[in-house]
Amino acid sequence: MRIRIAAIVWLLSLALLAPGSASASPSIQYGVQDDAWLLYGPEPPAQRIQILQRLGVDVVRLTLRWDAVAQSRPADPRDPADPAYRWELYDSILQRLHAAHINVLITLWGTPEWANGGRRPNYLPNDATALASFAYAAATKYPWITRWTIWNEPNVRLFLIPNSPKLYVTRLLNPAYRALKSANPRNLVAGGVTSPRKTPSGVSPIAWIRGMRAAHALLDAYAQNPYPVRPGETPTSGGCWRCTEITMATLPKLIAEVKRDFGTRTRIWLTEYGYNSKPPSKWLGVSNSLQALYVSEAALRAYLAPRVDLLIHFLVRDEPNAQRWTSGFLSSRGKVKPSFAAYALPFAQVSRHGKRTVVWGQVRSRFGRQPYRLQQSAGRRWRWVGSTQLTTAGGFLRRVVTAGAGARLRVWSPRDRRFSMTLTVR
Repeated sequence: MRIRIAAIVWLLSLALLAPGSASASPSIQYGVQDDAWLLYGPEPPAQRIQILQRLGVDVVRLTLRWDAVAQSRPADPRDPADPAYRWELYDSILQRLHAAHINVLITLWGTPEWANGGRRPNYLPNDATALASFAYAAATKYPWITRWTIWNEPNVRLFLIPNSPKLYVTRLLNPAYRALKSANPRNLVAGGVTSPRKTPSGVSPIAWIRGMRAAHALLDAYAQNPYPVRPGETPTSGGCWRCTEITMATLPKLIAEVKRDFGTRTRIWLTEYGYNSKPPSKWLGVSNSLQALYVSEAALRAYLAPRVDLLIHFLVRDEPNAQRWTSGFLSSRGKVKPSFAAYALPFAQVSRHGKRTVVWGQVRSRFGRQPYRLQQSAGRRWRWVGSTQLTTAGGFLRRVVTAGAGARLRVWSPRDRRFSMTLTVR
């Protein structure tokens, strides 16, 4: 079996690099998560929505904290109108996202003290029906939301104690899955949402997936947070293939494992991903230009991957504390980074054979086919490459251009009047 899985991973690795791969996901959606900024950001709420629209965000992932909404025990926990429930923190932003036609992915997390014997929110509830009842109430409260994930990184003790895949499945995932499907059969539910690697007291994502299978997990998609974990790791290189970790660089390993344990119909959601930029970050940080390049390359990587439906970037705006997350498109003071344009107009190299280079990109700011033009650097000037063309209905483009190693290319969106980042052919 070990040889067979290794062969599958090798073949998938080749498929992800092949231009025009039949496994590409033209319906993939790209999103962001930044709960603190979305709920409390320094900009007015309407301006936060405008920033998301300028980025061309398809979906926003938001953590709906059970312990914040249900600080006291509800008399009828399946009824969203029960007086114990306090939805006010989330109502306004969710309504604004809905009005702006931005899809939402809800992550349910955080056990109230009344449900786990007075412990912290990362402890399991005592009753297997408790989270399920809250999930039903939330799905009834927000019927337009049809994507859900159950918990976040339960394979590390920071988010779940005890971090047992069997208890996760029997006490959280399966009861919530049944409740969400009962509330709306169109709801899609992802399980796992695993950290990329094992912490000293945690469980590796590979072991977690296999433990979920043994516990007969119910899920429509497996969710993974494929952050880089090693210095020098890129979206396509530098990962450890023989380790039990799963990062973007080793994405074929996740695809093979999910197929093996949950079958070919189970989809894959990449629910948190990003690179810290430095300065100010020192922890696995990269320059602003490399951060922008990796945003585009990760978008292409996910697009080419079989059954990957979502890629969520974390964050929109850097955290004020530089010792924490600086993976945003805006600095903590609101300055636009190069990664902002790289997210709105991702542009990446697929392959090169001599001077025949295949490039890929997307114009994200609107729905439907979008006009675009390519430019190539000619010394100190830029020249147009061909005439204006249209993307696919999903905003994607794929072109073969005459450009050797060292050539510089970029995409122009006439409707947005802006360029992508500059791509240097390798």
